Amino acid sequence: MKKPLKLSGKVAIVTGGSRGIGFATAKIFAENGANVVITAKDSKKLENAVSQLSNTIGITANIRNENDVKKVVEQTVEKFGKLDILVNNAGILPKIKQLHEIDESEWNDVLDVNLTGQFRFAKAAIPHLQKTSGSIVNISSDAYSAAKAGLIILTKCWALEYAKYKIRVNCICPGVVDTDMTKPFIKTEKDREFMNNEHPIGRIGQPEEVAKAILYFASDDAAWITGAILVVDGGESIK
Repeated sequence: MKKPLKLSGKVAIVTGGSRGIGFATAKIFAENGANVVITAKDSKKLENAVSQLSNTIGITANIRNENDVKKVVEQTVEKFGKLDILVNNAGILPKIKQLHEIDESEWNDVLDVNLTGQFRFAKAAIPHLQKTSGSIVNISSDAYSAAKAGLIILTKCWALEYAKYKIRVNCICPGVVDTDMTKPFIKTEKDREFMNNEHPIGRIGQPEEVAKAILYFASDDAAWITGAILVVDGGESIK
């Protein structure tokens, strides 16, 4: 007996969908019946990702560029007639530095991608999500504080503000996940052992494990959940 498709007929945008958590999310969304649009600023990586996915198209876009963001949303609605789900996944991992060592340009860059970029996509998507009583899933973290902490607070604010339109806004906070973004920190077996030991459950996460949590928030299984912050980190944050 086949499992029911959790997102049958839904239309979703997944930012930063060419790799890692975004790619895994697009894959599980498509497998559950959604039409998916993924974005990335690298067109070659985007094409490669799309070639491995079903029911998925790619639109090259830079989350820093408001016109690019508007283009993604407009082209999605033009092609599929609506928008049901936005997954604000795109982000960058800054170099780990002490406060006095951080350049202002580095500070602004991280905020622009990891916080303002999510604002840009949500702003463009909300008029369409109002029509479908849609869902936004923000991807935050406990690893790099200012921008990601800001996204947690924005999740709660947006959830309250748009509840009257039946738009649900929730947030996932992953721990260290085995992706291209974390590879620079896991160069040796010793590095991996250290990272594994940082998580009480004994290992770092896999993109698919985070994607399953995103699927839950995006689906009707979570129809009465909004403003929630779900930590998916192998117990790292409770140490």
